[in-house]
Amino acid sequence: MSDPGTMPPAQPKDRTSRGAAPSQSSVLQDMLSSTWLMTFAALVLALLFGGVLIAFADPDVQAAATYFFARPLDTLGAIWTSVSSAYVALFQGAVFDWDASSPARAIRPLTETLTISAPLILAGLGVGVGFRAGLFNIGGQGQITLGAVLAAWIGFSWNLPIGLHLVLALVGGAVGGAVWAAIAGVLKARTGAHEVIVTIMLNYIAVYATLYLITTSVFASPTPQVAKPVADTAMLPNLLGEPFRLHLGFVLALAAAAGVWWLMERSTLGFRFRAVGSNPHAARTAGISVATTTVLVMVVSGALTGLAGATQLLGTERNLTAAIAGSIGFDAITVALLGRSKPLGTVLAGILFGAFAAGGRLMQTRTGTPIDIVLVLQSLIVLFIAAPPLVRAVFRLPAPGQRRRSAVEAAA
Repeated sequence: MSDPGTMPPAQPKDRTSRGAAPSQSSVLQDMLSSTWLMTFAALVLALLFGGVLIAFADPDVQAAATYFFARPLDTLGAIWTSVSSAYVALFQGAVFDWDASSPARAIRPLTETLTISAPLILAGLGVGVGFRAGLFNIGGQGQITLGAVLAAWIGFSWNLPIGLHLVLALVGGAVGGAVWAAIAGVLKARTGAHEVIVTIMLNYIAVYATLYLITTSVFASPTPQVAKPVADTAMLPNLLGEPFRLHLGFVLALAAAAGVWWLMERSTLGFRFRAVGSNPHAARTAGISVATTTVLVMVVSGALTGLAGATQLLGTERNLTAAIAGSIGFDAITVALLGRSKPLGTVLAGILFGAFAAGGRLMQTRTGTPIDIVLVLQSLIVLFIAAPPLVRAVFRLPAPGQRRRSAVEAAA
């Protein structure tokens, strides 16, 4: 028996106990470590829920549902017609329109998908770099806006030869996004300020600062709330000519994806990023400066996102507005999650979301389906990717490591 006068030694707290709240890094790693099967299952589940919403919004389905118990096949047929026609129109508007009047119009949907996907891929790569380093860069909107501001200023105020002008405008966009993201990185490293809060606040500052800038004599044009147009020498060249809008920005996005793959998988700096994202305490013990790495991660992430803003401006928009970012910054978060923050996955996810945006317009025109359904699909994809246990429960998929544990127990 132990001496009643002595206290038993304190047991170390188990940080992984059932009652402990999961850390930010562990939640992010859980979402990013899901398999391609889980990602595909989340996409299928989102399309199924989207089909339900399409059916509910269709007037023919609503009319047939009034006498469902008398003639149930009419309702089921109306549901099938509504959902299938909507998704067929979505495909035709995003990939290939076999009802078009000419071959050029038939393949134009695919070029529109690739055009829309270029800034999404670049911004998704930027957000993905932050995710893999354990940082939530939610400031894509602000970084895209600041990147577009600097690219626009170089584009209309500098008189440079073709080629050099475009390169410097793109570099300016990357610098604008990098500087804006570095603010959050420095505050995170120096004061511990959470990057989510800081980047969200910087989004508002960027938008309202741009609203002010386009009213000044430097940016103002005869058109209210629109800046001066970018010179032709700074515009991204069109790859296919009229009537297509596909520009060199898509090739730039693919090159950036290859560069990010090399950075994260083959470089020493990328190893430091991943080490800090996996376990910052172990990385610090190994001699890696977590504070410096945090700033560098945000700089790289912001540079890619700012480059997305420059691509949007120099590829299709030409004129800077306060709404130049649209919803790209927030869509990039979904693109990065859907692509598991890997370059190839991000490219495919960006093309998929570009297809949603391009096909949604034709879906609304031909079938009367509200285009907001596309936004609901994107939101559902985020929901299901962020909740792997829910997807596994619906499709009865095994939990990570369950098969291996079962095999070990069976062998034992």
